[in-house]
Amino acid sequence: MKNRITDANFPRTGDGRVYHLGLRQGEVANRIVTVGDPSRARRISKFLDASPEPFVLQSERGFLTITGKYSGTPISIIAIGMGIGNMDFFVRECRESLDGDMAIIRLGSCGSLVPELPVGSLSLPKACVGITRNYDYDFTAATTESSTYRSSNPPYSISRLVEGHQPLQLHLKEVTEATRPEGASDAAVRADFVNASADSFYSSQGRQTSFPDHNEGLVSELLERVPGVATLEMETHHLFHLAAVYPKPPSELPLKSTASRPVLTRPEGEISATGSAPKSETEQEHSRASRGAIYATAIQMIFAQRQSQDFITPEEVVLRENWAGKACLEALVKFNVQSTQPDEGSVWAKL
Repeated sequence: MKNRITDANFPRTGDGRVYHLGLRQGEVANRIVTVGDPSRARRISKFLDASPEPFVLQSERGFLTITGKYSGTPISIIAIGMGIGNMDFFVRECRESLDGDMAIIRLGSCGSLVPELPVGSLSLPKACVGITRNYDYDFTAATTESSTYRSSNPPYSISRLVEGHQPLQLHLKEVTEATRPEGASDAAVRADFVNASADSFYSSQGRQTSFPDHNEGLVSELLERVPGVATLEMETHHLFHLAAVYPKPPSELPLKSTASRPVLTRPEGEISATGSAPKSETEQEHSRASRGAIYATAIQMIFAQRQSQDFITPEEVVLRENWAGKACLEALVKFNVQSTQPDEGSVWAKL
């Protein structure tokens, strides 16, 4: 740690940089493509405008941010690594580093569970579920009965569905189809499936190792319980979840009656420690929402087929990555973001 941290609740350096991504206001755009692999971020960044030269920041915690312009529009490409924890760092720290709406597309790889999505396909999930390992389950038990998944203490938990932002998803699908390259004429592009995000590449995705994970029936249980589930990976559910629960800006909130007085968080007349009157619950909700809305969707490259055990070739990866990466950029710059932070003082203005 090179700089003193000023706030233990939401750590920042004295010059305003967030703790894990290393960013500060003006270094991240309202439109973001997020990937796992830093090399993928660098390869996609070649599609950004040559001028101004993109801003590049590698944080001490391994997050890579590349901010520049695409067709004259500010955009960021951020590599976050793998897993729920890193997705949480990314969304929360970006949200606190910029004003206005956020439009986020997750570009990653995944495994397919259904024959309709063979290796080389692109899936744009309409919704996600999360799969988490139950640490209270007795993993030292000798066997796992199929009924264990329906017990009060199953080895794995499957969450309820959370939807992505449908307008952005459908817009991305249109752009992806319109930019289909030669050599991918037969690749499936689907936007009608559900994705599952697991908290482990191995146990919570039903892979068999020497550990007693009790996951032999997990994939079958997932397919039975979640209609339309087709892909498995590790990040998208948490992105969709955070976008869905983030408070809507006042303009998108339903109108509330003013006939009754708002409920106060303290007894009437009590003054807060700052010397100001306490905020009503409505005022607090609007205050939390002041940064803008979060719109999120994803596009996934099918690298593995769990039924056939097929795996993508390096040549196919290059073709899909270029195709999907450019589609993400095209879709984001054409997507109407209602509120954006000003260019003044931003990295793209300086560059």
